[in-house]
Order: sequence, then C-alpha cells, then structure tokens
Amino acid sequence: MAAVHHRFATVEGHRLFYREAGDVRAPAVVLLHGFPTSSSMFRHLIPALANDYHVIAPDHLGFGLSDAPAAESFDYTFDALTRLTAGLLQTLDVDRYAMYVQDYGAPIGWRLALADPSAVTAIITQNGNAYDAGFVDEFWKAVWAYHADPCPETEAPLRGFLTLDATRWQYLTGVPDETLVDPDAWAHDFALLTRPGNDAIQLALFADYATNRPLYPHVHSYFRQSGVPLLAVWGSGDPIFGPAGAHAFSADLPSAEVHLLDGGHFLLESALDEVVPLISRFLSAHVGEAVRQ
Repeated sequence: MAAVHHRFATVEGHRLFYREAGDVRAPAVVLLHGFPTSSSMFRHLIPALANDYHVIAPDHLGFGLSDAPAAESFDYTFDALTRLTAGLLQTLDVDRYAMYVQDYGAPIGWRLALADPSAVTAIITQNGNAYDAGFVDEFWKAVWAYHADPCPETEAPLRGFLTLDATRWQYLTGVPDETLVDPDAWAHDFALLTRPGNDAIQLALFADYATNRPLYPHVHSYFRQSGVPLLAVWGSGDPIFGPAGAHAFSADLPSAEVHLLDGGHFLLESALDEVVPLISRFLSAHVGEAVRQ
C-alpha cells in the first residue's frame, strides 16, 4: 500500500492542507472534493491510485484542515477557490493532470479547465455537475431563492443544510446498504461545519453557486473543442445531482464513458470496490501509468 503524506502549503497567505501520494514523476491526478466534506472523502481512493499516479487532494479554503478565514475577511467565491487551487498546483510544479471532481469540486475543476485547457489530460466526474439537467429541483430551489433574494426567510432553509441530520442525509440517501457508510464520515464533516463562523462561509458559497450555471455553455464548448476523455461515475440515488446530469455529458462528448451505480452523493463510501476498477481502466487508457524503476 502506497504511503499517503499529509502536508500544508501557503498560497496567497493562506495555509492549505493537501494529501499527496505516489511517484512525482507519474501522471498527476488531482482530486477535488465537494460540500460539506474535504479531502477526507478520498482517504480510501488515494492509496488505490497511488501505485500508478501522483495523487494530490487538497482541502478547499474553509473546509477540512485548510485555513478558514472569516467570511468578513475573505470573499468566498468559486473563482477564489479556483485561484487558490491553481496556486497550489503551481507551488507543487503540477502543470498537467487528470482531475476527479465531485459536487463543489466540479465548478472549481471547470474553471481550471477553461483557464488552461491544455493542462487537463482527463476528467472523472463523480456526481460533479455541468448541466442544468443534473439539478434535483427539490434541493436546489432553496439555493436559487437565496441567491435571488438573500434575507432571513431564504437563508433559513440553507441553514437547514448545515445540520447533523442534513449531513447524514447527504451520505445515506440513495445507498442500498446504509451499514456500508462509516458514520465517522458525516460526524467528521459536521464537526468542521460547526466551527465558529463556518456557517457564514457556507452561506457565502451557497449564494455564489448560481454563478456556476452561466459558465455551463462555455464548459460545453470546451468539451466539444477539446474532446477531453471523460468518465462519469455517478451514484444513481443522489438527491442533489440526478442521473440525468451524468447522461448529459454525452451530448458534448459522445465518447464519454457513463456509469450509473447503486449509491448516493458520496459514492466512494459504499461502492469503492466498483468505482476503483472503472477509474483505473479509464486512466490507464487515457493518461498512462507511473514511471517504473
């Protein structure tokens, strides 16, 4: 089993935590997590990939073990999180990489790709959305309402997303055997969500999420022009990003590989053994493998 290193780097004056494993000469794979978790969501995937790839999984600012400056002192937007991620990759001398995007990691990944299409060798999207078809209305209507009119009435439903019950719901909904999901996962996320001031950080990102939708036509154009290899591996029971979001990639990337698996938003928690072979075959076909001694 490959060793996983737990490191910090300073980017624009902010301390960012990241997990790193594998031979630095190997093709790079960057893992970008979603809400409300951190690089912890990749704790089992990283060792499974690290024998063949240089794997890097950062915690976004405000998440996990990275710095979490107050929302009053830092403008939490997806543009800002992307800029910090790009800065971290530059610090690590990573200029070409495959990316794995999930939830919030997707709009960060799309911005990275739009800024430098030649840097991205392949994309794995695990419930990482890029199409209006992927939004499950029952969840997202509260986000759109808050963006349109931020006030106590529209804020209240979003604060409901920051509770222990909502965090557990994200992990368990759509999972056929809930006993496969380690409760430590949602307990860890909830403990970090409840840090003083973190609610304001999350509300700022909820408000900014609507800026991702206008990017979608540009992302679709990038897909068509680049023909980037893409694997969509999707928890079919996800109550946030539905299966239509996985199938939609084929409209702009006819060669996209799409797999719907029994599982939910955090598919790796319950279907790791199904996901890893799909990822390994995909990366081997499109990216290559490690430099061997």
